[in-house]
Amino acid sequence: MTTPRVSVLMPVYNAAETLVQTLESIAGQSFEDFEVVAVDDGSEDGSGKILRGWAEKDSRFRVLLEEHRGIVEAPNRGLEECRGEFVARMDADDKMHQQRLEKQVGMLAADEGLSVVSCLVETFPREDVGQGMIIYEEWLNGLVEGEDILREFFIESPIANPSAMMRRRELVELDGYQDRGWPEDYDLWLRYRAAGKCFAKVPEILHYWREHEQRATHTNSRYSVENFLRAKAHYLCVGPLAQRDGVVVWGAGKTGRRIAKHLERGGCAPEVFVDITPKKIGGTLRGKPVISPDDLPVWWRRYTRPILLVAVASRGARVLIREHLSGLHMVEGEDYLCVA
Repeated sequence: MTTPRVSVLMPVYNAAETLVQTLESIAGQSFEDFEVVAVDDGSEDGSGKILRGWAEKDSRFRVLLEEHRGIVEAPNRGLEECRGEFVARMDADDKMHQQRLEKQVGMLAADEGLSVVSCLVETFPREDVGQGMIIYEEWLNGLVEGEDILREFFIESPIANPSAMMRRRELVELDGYQDRGWPEDYDLWLRYRAAGKCFAKVPEILHYWREHEQRATHTNSRYSVENFLRAKAHYLCVGPLAQRDGVVVWGAGKTGRRIAKHLERGGCAPEVFVDITPKKIGGTLRGKPVISPDDLPVWWRRYTRPILLVAVASRGARVLIREHLSGLHMVEGEDYLCVA
């Protein structure tokens, strides 16, 4: 048996309604040197039967029938069986553009320095996609080059998990997916970032991301806003904040308060908050002063190596704050990071 170039890793749980469409989109790929490692995670709706049928007629499709392990253990079980140089993630309710594998393999093969290659995504069916998801899709698709992805890593997950292709060796070295009580995919990308790995995207829509009420992001508490903040704070504290002597948070509103709480728990409590609301300026938050943007330079000079975290979620605020900080000759990625 020859070793395939790509292993498509796909956990499946009660996906019978969409699974055939998904499998057809994989089978129709222009790049044919692949295997599909499908992990039936204890489905009760006939998904396993559909997968077995495909495996019988196409030897590239391999099926692992497992007891229900959940959203972390199922893909890890599949990873154990992947043989390809590259691992392409896929969800059992999504669809691939016919050139997705071809173009992602081409990008990874052309640059040994790349570790993760994603692509642009399109959520569907459009009538079921809410405004929040459309905003996220626009933001996600606006991050294509590696430097753009790294710049905005702590705002939200900059890689749609089922759209990603990785080098199997590196994915195994990073211990695959881990259960830390927060989003397992975001955690993986944060570990890739912490390890100094490089990201990129094919600048084309090659993955069709199905939106529906039963998606894990809507039903599983690990994807709550609070758990995203926990993940951000953890990796900020062990990474960009580790050698800083002063943490400043721009934002004394709900987002700033919540992330400050988790930063404190990680040993990186903010020294001061910045806000533009007059009634907040001059007061305190979590025992620390709240100052105006005009007072920021004075506070900044108190520290040897400070860092500022922009934690304002209001739409459009990030652009205005970046303009202000640029006027102070502060460099994003060095002097400050956007975290909302």
